[in-house]
Amino acid sequence: MMSYNLKVTIDKSSGFCFGVVYAIDMAEDILDNEEYLYCLGDIVHNDEEVERLKVKGLRIIDHEKLQQLHNEKVLIRAHGEAPSTYELALTNNLTLIDASCPVVLKLQNRIKNTHDDGEKILIFGKHGHAEVIGLQGQTDGEALVFMDIAELDNVELPNKFTLYSQTTKSVDKFYQIKEELISRGYEVKANDTICRQVSNRYDELEKFVSDFDKIVFVSGKKSSNGKVLYDVCKKYNDNSYFISNVEELDYTWFQTNDKIGICGATSTPMWLMEQVKAQLESF
Repeated sequence: MMSYNLKVTIDKSSGFCFGVVYAIDMAEDILDNEEYLYCLGDIVHNDEEVERLKVKGLRIIDHEKLQQLHNEKVLIRAHGEAPSTYELALTNNLTLIDASCPVVLKLQNRIKNTHDDGEKILIFGKHGHAEVIGLQGQTDGEALVFMDIAELDNVELPNKFTLYSQTTKSVDKFYQIKEELISRGYEVKANDTICRQVSNRYDELEKFVSDFDKIVFVSGKKSSNGKVLYDVCKKYNDNSYFISNVEELDYTWFQTNDKIGICGATSTPMWLMEQVKAQLESF
């Protein structure tokens, strides 16, 4: 096979956000000294990284399995958890290693205070997402979650409410939704709690992707942040490809001497992007 002589660059601002780094560091520290550690839900929405940690002894469990556990240590990942999880831990004598992201904890706290003040709450977020379940839990399940403004078209909303957002949503979209709801006559108190480490990536990515012939975006299929960031890549560089691992690379995408940029989601490990770079350079 001929050599493509590809020039490959990894985006410096891609890869784990600090919340994920914090959770993984915590897990690895414990696994260096103990043979296993339970983790409630995938520690990160990236199958390759989850597999790497499972080999070290991480055991991923769901809420159903949590109810059967007693006298064990359980890691709470960056997405955070609802109050019911902490109550169950007390009942079952579980030691929680809490790696909830500080940005998420601050948001949970704000939502709880708003709910305790008797205000109605709307949350712009993904249904069933781990973080959103934790947020809704602060309101005894009363907050209304919606992914898109169209979902609210036939819903009877209170005249006044507080609007919150999942931390990884688009800032622009959050403010568009706020303006649209105000224009529909609602009294909206908007609390922008979107993580700036994530939202700044949109602008950084926009600049990064325009410098290359092709973009390879590396992310787990389950990452909601990955989907949003990939859309940014595609918008500013039409030759963008989404892959989850090295096996999904296809050399027919490339031409000789192409300049290629590699970037990823806040849940994409740097080692995986390095692997993709090595593979591209071998074409």
